Amino acid sequence: MRIAVVGTGYVGLVTGTCFADMGNDVWCVDIDRRKIDNLRRGVVPIFEPGLEEMVRRNAGQGRLRFTTDLAEALADAQFAFIAVGTPPDEDGSADLRHVLAVARQIGRLIDRHLVIVNKSTVPVATAARVRRAVRGELVRRRKGTVPFDVVSNPEFLKEGDAINDFARPDRIVVGCDSERAAGLMRQLYEPFVRNGHPLLVMDVASAELTKYAANAMLATRISFMNELSRLCERVGADIAQVRRGIGSDSRIGMPFLYAGLGYGGSCFPKDVKALVQTSRQHGLRPLILDAVEEVNRTQRAQFIAAILSRFRGAVRGRTFAVWGLAFKPQTDDMREAPAVDIIGALRKKGARLAVHDPVAMATARAVLGDRGIDYVPDAYDALRGADALLLLTEWHQFREPDFSRMKKLLKRPVIFDGRNQYDPAQLRQLGFTYHCIGRP
Repeated sequence: MRIAVVGTGYVGLVTGTCFADMGNDVWCVDIDRRKIDNLRRGVVPIFEPGLEEMVRRNAGQGRLRFTTDLAEALADAQFAFIAVGTPPDEDGSADLRHVLAVARQIGRLIDRHLVIVNKSTVPVATAARVRRAVRGELVRRRKGTVPFDVVSNPEFLKEGDAINDFARPDRIVVGCDSERAAGLMRQLYEPFVRNGHPLLVMDVASAELTKYAANAMLATRISFMNELSRLCERVGADIAQVRRGIGSDSRIGMPFLYAGLGYGGSCFPKDVKALVQTSRQHGLRPLILDAVEEVNRTQRAQFIAAILSRFRGAVRGRTFAVWGLAFKPQTDDMREAPAVDIIGALRKKGARLAVHDPVAMATARAVLGDRGIDYVPDAYDALRGADALLLLTEWHQFREPDFSRMKKLLKRPVIFDGRNQYDPAQLRQLGFTYHCIGRP
């Protein structure tokens, strides 16, 4: 099948590459010429395990092409996936300017049936707005009879495991009001549902809401555990043991049931905000989601407060080592990363930071700058002479470190573990002062 994917960010590039890997003819479109030129050379703008090799392989075999010309991409295309950014507006609602701009461009170009697929995360009623935008351009061209369908097909990709999520999905959600479009979407996705997991066809509004609801549910689980962790600290309970107790219930399960520094990244923060705003626009008070956001904000503030308390507020001139900058492992994404808030707060208090992340150093430097921060290529070198270690991202290589070496390098054997990676009893036995979340 011939597919155009508009937008070569995280969602668009993964989507286009995975479709090409199944033998489809895919054109990825972006207005950023430098990005397109780099992709033609096999340079991928994001870190995602396995993606660069897959891009190079499919481009080399002629199934994956990159262009800045939408008309070139749409020639003979059966599908046009819109995968451009929908950043939060000032009030938290999704900014649809880029989505609607692409829709208008499509309306200026098409002359035959096309399935237009909203892959970007968009609020309810966006498909209707896209349909009006396309139809308006067709009418202006006096081609109002050209047929097209608008489909909602939300993505459910985890950064760090996106290729596996796309190739072996738990489910595929398709929202449409046309049997023709539903049939074409089933045909397109048939290779991806051979694992027996369903392709769910539903109305457009339900599909649009499903993505927000899924992310809000996962964010709620995280915030619930973080709120519970504070109670554990007060009563002497261990949040890790509580997790075992409640996660063993098949109705609840273990995933996303961790206490830590809260959620971040490109999806949960903006999707919760957008769902809150949609609720308010319809006259509802989103009490639970407001609380989810509040818990997420205060979780980082409490971690910062614990650091300041340990040093009696006197952190000016002290150096803190930081392991982990990205919002989660297996990605270089710094959007809404806890490290940004924690490093920013300590830097304002006059502390210096020696930071290390396996892949996110360049991205972090672009976000945080250089003032008061040393970007250290080796994790152990970051510890040298530091007053404490702050573990902010649970990269695998941090899980079984050389504690004896760490103790020698640190000025003080103090660890603030924002991800509950280590055993408190073991660290205490080794002579560390160990601060974690929701554990005695």
